[in-house]
Amino acid sequence: MMNCVEVNSSFYRPHQRKTWERWALVTPPGFQFAVKAPKAVTHVAKLLNCGDALAQFFEQIGGLDEKLGPVLLQLAPGHAFDQGVAQDFLGTLREMHCGPVALEPRNASWFTPEADHALREFRIARVAADPAKGSSLAARPGGATGLRYYRLHGSPRTYWSAYDAAQIENLAEQLRDHEAGECWVIFDNTAAGKAFKNALELRALLTD
Repeated sequence: MMNCVEVNSSFYRPHQRKTWERWALVTPPGFQFAVKAPKAVTHVAKLLNCGDALAQFFEQIGGLDEKLGPVLLQLAPGHAFDQGVAQDFLGTLREMHCGPVALEPRNASWFTPEADHALREFRIARVAADPAKGSSLAARPGGATGLRYYRLHGSPRTYWSAYDAAQIENLAEQLRDHEAGECWVIFDNTAAGKAFKNALELRALLTD
């Protein structure tokens, strides 16, 4: 049994608070949900003037209570870093939510010292993604160090390819080296059912 899940459907459409409450009720103690923020915020509004949408989102997912894990923000490849926009948005987000947040940018402009500083200022972790998009640095965690969030989509064929034993061992070593804070690993290579197998292989290495 896994101890977490990443909810992607919340990116495409809102769920009523009672839906989140039901999911919290039917999962075992200690289980947690990472929740992807809506595209209305990240892709349509592009982080601008979206306080109301953010407030609705956090009110809905509040139904998870203690089972709410990290909130995931994924940006479009064409979404460039803007210091002022980032500061305003992340400031608004932090007024509403003090829990862990991870950002998955896919534009090279987010992999700079200035962007990394902004993320650390607001305690936002930068996702380590495979395949890396926007920059080779996307393969490594960045931003705030209290959370490490890995999203592994499969490579060379995205969503389809399994990770081999050497790749899983390398990931396990990275996780062992992260002594402080929280680590999340989400396998998104689900198209051919490889994600669960890879997750079990990683857990076996980390629980030896």
